Amino acid sequence: MQIYHLPVMTKEVLYYLDCKPGKIYADCTLGGSGHAKAICEKIMPDGLLIGIDQDKDAIENAKNVLKTHQQNVRLFKGNFVHLSEFLSESNISKIDGILLDLGISLHQIESSGRGFSFRRAEPLDMRMDTESDTTAENLVNELDEKSLGKLFKNYGEERWAGNVARNIAKARKTARIRTSARLSEIVSASIPKKAQNRQKIHPATRVFMALRIAVNRELENLSLFMDGAAELLNPGGRICVLTFHSLEDRIVKQKFREFENGCICPPGFPICVCNKTKILRSLNKKVLRPDQEEILLNPMARSTKLRAAEKLREGHA
Repeated sequence: MQIYHLPVMTKEVLYYLDCKPGKIYADCTLGGSGHAKAICEKIMPDGLLIGIDQDKDAIENAKNVLKTHQQNVRLFKGNFVHLSEFLSESNISKIDGILLDLGISLHQIESSGRGFSFRRAEPLDMRMDTESDTTAENLVNELDEKSLGKLFKNYGEERWAGNVARNIAKARKTARIRTSARLSEIVSASIPKKAQNRQKIHPATRVFMALRIAVNRELENLSLFMDGAAELLNPGGRICVLTFHSLEDRIVKQKFREFENGCICPPGFPICVCNKTKILRSLNKKVLRPDQEEILLNPMARSTKLRAAEKLREGHA
């Protein structure tokens, strides 16, 4: 049977979430449910796991992986931005830990058939939630050249974004771009061979990443979620976030810093008027990365960054 997905930095996740029997945790991005299963094993016999994923395949997989813990698991199909609503449905107001494992699963790349991989000839979809409206095909064929270039530059940090956008605009005049293989071909032809030879990744990597981020509104959803996540934690509760590229990590780092610093009034103000207080404290001042042994076993882990924070208890600000 094909491996659905390998969880990253599981030992570190369990440590920073402080998983203990009887506690309540939310795995907001189930993926292959590797982290969820590990959490369940730590919180038994009377703990509770809230499992969330917007990909219906992940929910079905979770039902199988977590079946031995089904009495202690509540599964919800949807985006993690709706965590508070899912908690309300479960008659829960506060929880002890939140996990976000961002990015894409091995299943989505290898088996979903949705065009996440530039190495396959699949429909250009890239939706994690197949019930959402916008696909990668929509963006590639309907955005104007300037907007495409901006998307590839801002979300993919692609140096040759202008070239790629120009060639896409030219190619779609002849025929609509419908498959991941066709898009990969156009992108690869848009980047000079010398530049390709200097980089370790496939020439289409950044463009495909940019489209996936845009289709699934990944950065907007992450920023929105981080704004309210701390309010859902019990005092002493933990939040652990695994990111896979600099744009995600920057958002998490900035949000943690914002909630750590509290007041944002100018230094000269005699009294605080912003009414912001310290909510979190970072548990790792320096971002954590997987060790070389894990990277050798799971190459998808190589770009992982882990940040964790704890909700402050009263009197510990």
